[in-house]
Amino acid sequence: MKRGTIQDHLIHSNELNEDISFLVYVPADFSPMFSYTFLICQDGKDYFQMGRLPRVADELLREEEIEPLIIVGIPYNDKYDRRDKYHPEGAKQKAYIRFLAHELVPYLDEQFPGHGDRFGRALAGDSLAGTVSFMAALEYPDLFGRVLMHSPFVDSTVIHKAEQAKTLPSLYHMIGTEETDVLMTNGERADFLTPNRTLYSLLADKTTDYFYDEFAGGHTWTYWQKDMKPALIKMFE
Repeated sequence: MKRGTIQDHLIHSNELNEDISFLVYVPADFSPMFSYTFLICQDGKDYFQMGRLPRVADELLREEEIEPLIIVGIPYNDKYDRRDKYHPEGAKQKAYIRFLAHELVPYLDEQFPGHGDRFGRALAGDSLAGTVSFMAALEYPDLFGRVLMHSPFVDSTVIHKAEQAKTLPSLYHMIGTEETDVLMTNGERADFLTPNRTLYSLLADKTTDYFYDEFAGGHTWTYWQKDMKPALIKMFE
């Protein structure tokens, strides 16, 4: 079976004042004559390794079950860096979102043949990575038209941003029924399920381009990995 290739990329971010290295999955039958949808994953190394996203994409692309995809995986440096960049109150969250919009998108458009419209760019993330993906799409609705989020962290800031949004992305939203007492990276525990249900009620009233479901399980890649294939089919069929 032909497999896609995984490339290492590096760009300097003026927004974050650091070099950002990331992974890019390019399909096995890549051709510069075609246009591709970009799927940009926060927690990128986790999506590539624990989520096995390249392997899932290889299978679905070979069977022609999804549209041609280029997958970008942006890793975090450590748990502190992750919180700074992804958390709604994180010191670098606004700068990270600007990095996605003003630096990463132009770079990808230069390097690869994309569609050049909002639905040609999707964001994905789990937990806090899902939060920042959702907030980036709300901040830049003309750039990011689709979001996949697994068990996102939801607080009053996220709810308020969703309430104020005039344009919503196409959304895929999953949360586990056992996510009522999640140990977070700062050592605190939180109920993820109830705020996610609140967000669902709000979004369901604002848009029909929205898939929401709950799985029997907790806040780990054990459960998110099983959903990679259904998620890609639902969003990129």
